[in-house]
Amino acid sequence: MIVQACINGARPRDFHPRLPLDAQAMASDAAACVAAGAGELHIHPRGADGRESLAAVDATVLAVRRACPGTLVGVSTGAWIEDDVARTRAAIAGWRELPDYASVNLSEPDAPAVMELLRQRGVGIEAGLATIADAERFVSLADHSQVLRILIEIDIQDLSAALDEAHGIAAVLERAEVRRPILLHGVDATVWPFVQLAHQKRWSTRVGLEDGKTLADGTVAKDNAEIVAAAVAIFRSA
Repeated sequence: MIVQACINGARPRDFHPRLPLDAQAMASDAAACVAAGAGELHIHPRGADGRESLAAVDATVLAVRRACPGTLVGVSTGAWIEDDVARTRAAIAGWRELPDYASVNLSEPDAPAVMELLRQRGVGIEAGLATIADAERFVSLADHSQVLRILIEIDIQDLSAALDEAHGIAAVLERAEVRRPILLHGVDATVWPFVQLAHQKRWSTRVGLEDGKTLADGTVAKDNAEIVAAAVAIFRSA
């Protein structure tokens, strides 16, 4: 069980005043999150224009590793980042500073090919499942056991519906006898209920400005480290 810090995601600049948007800001923020108890880091590198970029992975991962030696660093491969299958594959194939792992959304058509490319490059895979249909697609893949972990990542804002989807995904994995670690996370309204559920299930979780900017009481957190510290406190409770 770990708390993974997701420090920026696709959030716009005005989402929060402490949103890290360049390599050095991400490195500094990541170090603060690790000091607050984060076991791993999930980052969305940005180019000089502040937009997400797979081409920015090398510089960003290197900066974060220097600031957080020994901490696993992961990135997103979301199709929206390059918005082109060929550019996405070319960017991943060209990485020189390989992340420890990368998340792949099973809702995206090219997901199996991206997963295979990551395997060829020696990068661990977080298989992102947002729906029961994603889970069914995942377990149908012949090489589904060759992933680092499963992300159950629900963006439904109605808590009851979100819980139903999460439990449905877990049921598909159970029926298929998938024995990989699970990391559960919600977005905005479901972040803290899902942290609690992950704690109860003995799954990992993730928190940070990618997923939401408030603490469990609804107040806006001052930064990623404060969010991480709150989640770590829950995980360390009885």
